[in-house]
Amino acid sequence: MAVAPDRESGRGGVPFAMKDPLHVPRERYYDRAFFELERERLWPHVWQMACRLEEIPASGDFVEYEICDQSIIVVRQADGSIGAFFNACRHRATELAKGDGRFPGGQIVCPFHGWRWNLDGSSSFVFGAEGFAPECLDPDDLRLRECLVDTWGGCVWINMDPDAPPLLDGLAPVPAMLDPLGVENMRVWWWKEVILDANWKLAQEAFLEGYHTMQTHPQIRRGPDDEAPPQLLAYETYARGHSSFRNGTQRVKMTPDQSLELSRIFWEGQDAMTLEKDIRVMASVRDHPDAAQSFPRLAVDAIYEDAAARGIPIAPYGPAMKLWGGEVFAFPNYFVLPQFANALCYRSRPYGDDPERCRFEVWSLTTYPEGEEPGPPQLQGRYAKDDTEHWGLIPRQDFSNIERQQRGLHSRSFEQLRLATEWERAISNMHESLDRHLER
Repeated sequence: MAVAPDRESGRGGVPFAMKDPLHVPRERYYDRAFFELERERLWPHVWQMACRLEEIPASGDFVEYEICDQSIIVVRQADGSIGAFFNACRHRATELAKGDGRFPGGQIVCPFHGWRWNLDGSSSFVFGAEGFAPECLDPDDLRLRECLVDTWGGCVWINMDPDAPPLLDGLAPVPAMLDPLGVENMRVWWWKEVILDANWKLAQEAFLEGYHTMQTHPQIRRGPDDEAPPQLLAYETYARGHSSFRNGTQRVKMTPDQSLELSRIFWEGQDAMTLEKDIRVMASVRDHPDAAQSFPRLAVDAIYEDAAARGIPIAPYGPAMKLWGGEVFAFPNYFVLPQFANALCYRSRPYGDDPERCRFEVWSLTTYPEGEEPGPPQLQGRYAKDDTEHWGLIPRQDFSNIERQQRGLHSRSFEQLRLATEWERAISNMHESLDRHLER
């Protein structure tokens, strides 16, 4: 039987701390004390993607962001700026809003006793104020308590720690990598969620390595030797837990029809990164005289020509295009996988008070013609992991392994994850950054 590591063996009293980049103690994914330490020392001190900017386009629009036992209201203010407030009335702690919507008349109103606040968090009305002692009605004390808030990449980010570094410093080098790809111009094509019986970290680790592709997604593997080392799947790691995978230079030579078929598999399998509209454009150059030798470049040229004709602000040619088909991870829990003028995004976070359950959200983004951007997006739904109507084959394949892995962690035969130095370094990099937060 495996012997559990000493809970206090790590630096700073972190239970089940990382001792090297090759192994991850299994308890990090289900131990209650570890979960509580994350709640206390991680989530209140990191920049988190709270919502998409297009969810709150007008003054008074709001979105509730939940993380563990904390609820934050993100609000578009009267001057167009954005505020983020802890979701608790200053009177008797009643939650002020749920879900998303609009505060009518530019007023945040407590549903219990009718106290009101302006959109900037300042108190505007206390019902029966004459019944309170003056010290209970100090204007500064009545202000809604704020979080740090900033925007990047078409998203609103919040941080509960007033002493946190600026957003762009905290995310570096992620913005510099993705800004040239025009992620700020992308809007929601669809947005869905699944509840998984797995720890939030375990769920996202499936997307911190491409090593699983050969077995989990055999339909998208192309090459003469299925046993060949996955040369294109190594991640680069950065400070603060961030990482990325850039599409490599080694390519399997394919005919135009094979290239189109692979693109169709991606479109039909997830309806993200490569969309049906891209397939139609690429197919238009299949019979070009140079297609046999230069189909990938011809297809990309056609996508750019189509974007120019339709007024789609696609990012210009440049070195950043190597990220097409790759991935960028922003610690602690946000992913962007860009392709053409599209992207696939993930966000993983705890669900309720259970260390072994998580909310896993998926966005398909695309870039619309200027002036034709859609209205505020809505979560399409929360669907079961094996729902064939609402999830494509590729996410279903990914989801299929995650809960099985969580159950396997409890096997008496298992002590710790063992990670590849080449293919899985982004996973240990995430855990090492996590430990630095937990050592606070």
